[in-house]
Amino acid sequence: MRTLLLCVLPAGVFPWLAQQSAAQEPPARPVAARYEEPSVLHPEAPTFPKGAWFRHHFEPHIPRVQLRPPVRLADFVVDNKLELSLKNFMDLVLANNTDIEIQRLSVELPRNAITRAFGIFDPTLFTRFSATRTSAPTTDVLAGALVLSQLNQPFASTYNQLLSTGTQLSAGLNGQKFSTNSQFQTFNPSFTTNLAFSFTQPLLRGRGREITRLPISIARSRLRQSEYNLQDNLLRIVSLAEATYWNLIESRENLRVQEQSLQLNDAALKRAQRELELGATSPLEIFQPQAQYANAEIFVTQARYRLAQVEDQLRRQMGADLDPDIRKLPIVLTEPVTIPTDAAEIDKEATIARAMEVRPDLKSSYQSLDIDDLNLKSVRNALLPNLSLGGGYTTTGRGGTFYPRTGLTSVSTALRPIPGGISDAFTQMFGFDFPIYNFTLTLNLPIRDRRAAADLADVSVQRKRDMLTIRNAEQQIRLEVLNAINQVENSRASVKLAQIARDLAQKRVDAEQKKYELGTTTIFFVLAAQNDLTQAESSLVTQTVGYRRALLTLQQRTGELLADRGVVVP
Repeated sequence: MRTLLLCVLPAGVFPWLAQQSAAQEPPARPVAARYEEPSVLHPEAPTFPKGAWFRHHFEPHIPRVQLRPPVRLADFVVDNKLELSLKNFMDLVLANNTDIEIQRLSVELPRNAITRAFGIFDPTLFTRFSATRTSAPTTDVLAGALVLSQLNQPFASTYNQLLSTGTQLSAGLNGQKFSTNSQFQTFNPSFTTNLAFSFTQPLLRGRGREITRLPISIARSRLRQSEYNLQDNLLRIVSLAEATYWNLIESRENLRVQEQSLQLNDAALKRAQRELELGATSPLEIFQPQAQYANAEIFVTQARYRLAQVEDQLRRQMGADLDPDIRKLPIVLTEPVTIPTDAAEIDKEATIARAMEVRPDLKSSYQSLDIDDLNLKSVRNALLPNLSLGGGYTTTGRGGTFYPRTGLTSVSTALRPIPGGISDAFTQMFGFDFPIYNFTLTLNLPIRDRRAAADLADVSVQRKRDMLTIRNAEQQIRLEVLNAINQVENSRASVKLAQIARDLAQKRVDAEQKKYELGTTTIFFVLAAQNDLTQAESSLVTQTVGYRRALLTLQQRTGELLADRGVVVP
């Protein structure tokens, strides 16, 4: 009997409810190829009684995630060196950066929340069977036996489904087998069955597809907000990675400048030593070249260590530190350090307008207003009276072995029993011979609802707070863009001044060298001129790389960096 009841209810009675539920499933999503078990990231909800349902619910499942090693690093190895242009470096960053992978996974939780929100439309099937045997002495002749023995075996199965309109549907199939030793029992064993349908439709609170699907709409809005946050975080990570690239170039160029300075000081020291050996100079004059040479050696050593530190940072950005073979290779950056030639003035208002349209953090703030509007609809719905219309239909059946009797006393004559069984009960039930109809109208009127009023006030306060946050973000974006533009223009002018200063320092070195050769000056002024030239060249490198960093900061402040670098956020 149990197998028959379980099969008839979902398959034969409510196929259209299964179609309705399937039409409300969330859209499928792409599977992340980085992980061994993508089902851990993208949960699936198989439908009963498919085999996947049993595997999903009964088989032990221990989630395991295996991270892949960094990719494409070997493609840029040339002569046991890792040669990287800016574009190639950014490609490796996007493919291997751990922070980017973490940020990508942050979107999965809001995406799974959408699947969870659809759970309110998942149908449920409740089934129960019990058997109760009772034996008790009787004190009444009408009990039909001195020791009354009864076996009661009820069965109940209920199917519930919530539709997107807010309608709650329910269908139930109940059966009962009852047997006793009472001689007055007309049917023994007796079988009773009933098939019941019912619905509840909200008329005010909770009515309509828009209200019922509010949790789904809120989850989708939060997903969009998390995607904007992902873009904002990627913007910062990409900007930091590219800034590290330029930091390494600056450290490399500074090391080159310090090595050139060391060579100049070495040549000056050797010349002073030869002059001292020939007696052309005083022994007191040799200390200045020696001190200058020692300082130059210190500066070269410090520049090498700074270069090594920035190289380690660069390896971490592109995941090269995870590969034991690649992380040992020296890094060669092929991006040239060129003097800026663009002198066009930046349109500040147009740049600010682009930033207001593109910045993902501002879009995320605007998305908060959409969430507030959805929460406001939910709170307003909670303020409405709860008026609902309900209805139901029930059909019953009875069957079993029938014992006709001539009377109701203990001496009544029992006639020949008429065989029967549960099939009689199902025949009567599906014949709809004994129907029961019912309709109900229920009103739950809140006389005073302080909780709902407080919730409405909270949503209003939150919405105003989010609007002020947007205003604050717009002011901050405007200030950041203006500062970035001023920094670009300042760096451009600083590069020109540093170039002029380097040229003048070179001319001074040449002049002091000629005067020294003519004997009209001392080695002190030559070394001072060389030191000034080193500082001027170092300043030119710093200002030139700083200009590239200023442009990078401007693109980050306007939110155009990802699009300019060809980064597409799925």
